[in-house]
This record gives sequence, structure tokens and C-alpha cells, in this order.
Amino acid sequence: MLLKYLLTILGFFFLVTIYGQNPISPEGIFIADPSGHVWKDGRLYIYGSLDKSPNYFCSSDYHILSSSNLMNWVVSKNIFSLEEKNNPNKSKQEKILYAPDCGYINGKYCLFYCQPGAEAEGVAEANTPIGPFLNAKKMNIYGHNQIDPSIFTDNDGKNYYIWGQFDLKIAELKPNSTEIDSSTIFNNVITEKEHFFHEGAFLTKKNDTYYLIYAHMGRKDKPTCLGYSTSKSPIGPYQYRGVIIDNEGCDPSNWNNHGSIVEFQNQWYVLYHRATHGSQSMRKACIEPIYFEADGSIKEVEMTSQGAGKPLIATDTIEARRTCMINGNARINSINPSTEVVNGILANDYIVFKYLDFGKGVDSISIKIKTSEKEGGFNLHIDKPWGEWKGYVHFPKSKQKNKFQYIHYKINPIKGVHAIYLKFYGGNNTGFEIDNFIFHQSKNKISMPNND
Repeated sequence: MLLKYLLTILGFFFLVTIYGQNPISPEGIFIADPSGHVWKDGRLYIYGSLDKSPNYFCSSDYHILSSSNLMNWVVSKNIFSLEEKNNPNKSKQEKILYAPDCGYINGKYCLFYCQPGAEAEGVAEANTPIGPFLNAKKMNIYGHNQIDPSIFTDNDGKNYYIWGQFDLKIAELKPNSTEIDSSTIFNNVITEKEHFFHEGAFLTKKNDTYYLIYAHMGRKDKPTCLGYSTSKSPIGPYQYRGVIIDNEGCDPSNWNNHGSIVEFQNQWYVLYHRATHGSQSMRKACIEPIYFEADGSIKEVEMTSQGAGKPLIATDTIEARRTCMINGNARINSINPSTEVVNGILANDYIVFKYLDFGKGVDSISIKIKTSEKEGGFNLHIDKPWGEWKGYVHFPKSKQKNKFQYIHYKINPIKGVHAIYLKFYGGNNTGFEIDNFIFHQSKNKISMPNND
């Protein structure tokens, strides 16, 4: 009983439960490079890097996201760490952990990681999918060190280690799970020139076809896409097939993408990340359903706010941080360790939410904002930036400086399912910040939280 009690108490410190919708990383936690696996308990587990600063990628810790239904997510924190107390003689750069992956090998969950600053790749083991991962050992990748290790177990039980940047390497893993068989190293399995490969490869299999998913460098000379190539063998040759998702537009300074595809309860999904904070980092894991054509190709999908679920209910509170596209200077920013809002808004910026279900109809909106010394506001359009205009919300000059408050406005009726575009007006450096909003039917009494 005592052990059960202690485990329950520890759970409060290390587990955080959050509700679905994009992003699936909760407020204040920035999990990037999501690699998805469904283990024998039927849950989806997502292994990824952890961003802690807008000034550099990743950190010295890993968290894990997991879910049994893709709506409610649990964050298991610090399942592997290179913190100062464990590595007092290592430099800051040596303690940075780039994107990991996990495999189930010899009855153990094996976490494969890389430390680019230390030119090292390693593996740690655990008895459960969420660790803690211990007994870390360096891999024998000498002379072939790069980044972003991934692991794939084929139907015949062979384990393949996948890694590289610009050109992909694959090798068979020895039975001890800590060494590759150097005689099986294949170089240039896919390349930037032929497949738009940048980094972050993930290998999986559907029927008799192998799918390599990776950060794709084919648009605007930025690796904002997840691309894929297919083969009938895990070591190739691979045929380039196209793009699954492009996260361009998720943040004004976005640079890369990295993710995976996974089947969960007979539906396939793409896992990817979106940047925040007007930076290349501070990235958040997201999810979208994907669909295969008869020839095995994958239809390209768009970024949404709804993610794996149905359209967001417009009469529920919708957090501004769920915007799936930002045009202009606006960005998702943290205003404290557990709260993210949209701020940095300038005239002519717009933010997008896809998709909202307005049901039988609404005709008013309430929005929680922090106004400034200047007037401004936004026009509301549906379906396209130039789509049908449904009204505006005007932000008066602030009477309560540095305090959020709800503003209520009538709009033209909206019903059914739509994307919405909030297109801002007003002078530059407006200082507006948006926390959340909710739509109403005006004949119903509006009951909102206090303006705190």
C-alpha cells in the first residue's frame, strides 16, 4: 500500500493530463520532432526532443506524450536527462539532446538519442514505454556520427538503425541493441538532391511497402515539409513520392519540420511540429489524420486546429494558441510558464483557425484580450482570407492596463463548419494580446469567466 501511495504522489509531479486538439503539447511544454509508436498496451506514445529556449534547439531532457484515444494526453516528464547533476564535467552543448526514437528490443524499451555537441549517439533502456530510461551507453557509430537516430523493427525481427543529415544512413542493429553491424551500413539511401532529404528520418511499413518519412527541403529552400519516399526493401532503392504536410506559416520565423506517421485504431496519422515565439524553436507536437490512395501514395494534408478530432465546437472556449496559421508579425508567446497567448499583433496581420463547428448558428462573439493605448480590432472572415465578411470586433483604448478583459460583439450569423480568419487593423505596435474566444447565440444568456 505504501508503494502504491508513493507512486500515486509521484504521478502528480511527473504526469500532466491535457485535452486533445492541436497542438497536443500542453501550454508551457514544447515537445518537437514527434516519433510515434503504438506498443502492446494499445496506447500511442510520442517520443520527441524538448525545446526550452527560443534561442536554440532542444535541451538536456526528454518528455513523452501518450494517449489511449488521441483526445486526452499524458505528459511523462524527464524520462531521460543529461542535466548538470548527472554530468557535471560536460559543457552545455554536450548536454543538448536532439531528436530521439524508441524501439522494443529483447523485452526492453530502448531509447536512442544523440548529442551533437559531444559527437555521440547512444541508447538507454527501460522496462516500460515511459521509462525511466537508464544504463545509457554510447553507440559504436564512430566515423559516421550525425543526428536524429530512428529505429525500425521489420516483420522478420531484424532491427534497423536509421540516421543522418542530407544523406541517409541505414544499418542493421546487433542483437545487443547497443551496436550496429558496421558491415551492413548503407550510405546515401536517400539524398537531398534526389529525395529532398534534410534530416529526421522515420521508417515504417504498410502492407509490403516501406515508407521513409523525413524533413523535406523542396520548398522555399527550407525543410518545412514532411516528405516521403517508398521502397519494397528497408534499405532501398527508394522512390520519391511527395509531401505529406507543410508547416510553413505556423510562425513568422518557422524553419523546420520533423515527424512520423503511425497507425492507431485502424486510422493513419501524421505527427509533426509547429514553431512558436517568433523563433525557429519552441516547437509543439501536432497531429493530423492522413489517407492513402490506391497506388500507396499519401494525400497532402493541411495544418488544422482540430487535429485528430472533429471540428472545434464554436460555442466552447477556444484558446488563441490553437491558431494553425499566422500571417504577419503575430505569434504564439508564453506570458508565464503555463499560459500561451497570441501577441505581437500588427495591422494587416491575420490568424487562422481550422475548423470550427457553428452548429445551427451563432451571432455574437466574446474575446478575452489585453488592449493597449491604441485602438484597433479585427474583421472576421470565413473559409478564406478574402472569404465572406461576418463582422468586426473593435478594441478600445485600454482602461485596464496590462489586464485581460472580455469584449462582446454582435456579428452576422454563422452556421455549419468553417475556417475563420481574424484580420487585424489599427496602428503598428498595437500591443494587443488574445487569450481565447467563444461564440454565442445572442438569445442565450452569455456567461463568461471573470476578467482576471
